[in-house]
Amino acid sequence: MDVGGSAAIVTGAGSGLGAATARALAAVGAKVAVLDRDAEKGAAVADEIGGVFAACDVADAEGAVAALAEARARHGVARILVNCAGIGGAARIVGRDGPMPLDAFERIVRVNLTGTFNMMRLAASDMAALEPLPTGERGAIVSTASVAAFEGQIGQAAYAASKGGIAALTLPAARELARFGIRVNAIAPGIFHTPLLGELPADVQESLGKSIPFPSRLGDPAEFASLVLAVIGNTYLNGEVVRLDGALRMPPR
Repeated sequence: MDVGGSAAIVTGAGSGLGAATARALAAVGAKVAVLDRDAEKGAAVADEIGGVFAACDVADAEGAVAALAEARARHGVARILVNCAGIGGAARIVGRDGPMPLDAFERIVRVNLTGTFNMMRLAASDMAALEPLPTGERGAIVSTASVAAFEGQIGQAAYAASKGGIAALTLPAARELARFGIRVNAIAPGIFHTPLLGELPADVQESLGKSIPFPSRLGDPAEFASLVLAVIGNTYLNGEVVRLDGALRMPPR
């Protein structure tokens, strides 16, 4: 798909991987809608790239409908959806204080997995009504999984389950939406330099970087964004979860 001139929606685009992706899409001519819960950060990114901002909790059905309607009114129906919204959180299934609170597990799964599905179902419904491009495509969806989907560490039960769900969702969604000419892929990033990781001490960040075989450093969000563009641009890539991790394989802890 040629990104230039296409309307695109990026969730979690107020910072980190989402912000880098929004910038990369805008740089090649996409009309980008920045969706985020943080209005200040989201609006700042939208202003920077000449896009539009819409406040959105991706896991809220009515809120997501409203955000997509706002983006559609400004840019038309989006042919591109990139799901970057997500949260972390570490807790053992059975810790010192007993079992992990169920609401803590549900919150992470709700935002990461249910939120991804919510945006996918709504955006795909819009895309299905578009006229196909010369390639036969009507749209492309890229979601964000994680290497934790495959090598979740101790304390990552909720996060790994949510990202594993995104990985498992990708192929059946691609098969189902193929009849509309909508491709569905996911990227599973390793350890990237995001605001969350930036809160760690410098020596901890350096140690994490050295744990990666090559290149032995934290990933740059711009590298994630570059892969998003490649995935969208390659019409034959469909139903795949692509690792982006410098050959990292996570240890148990």
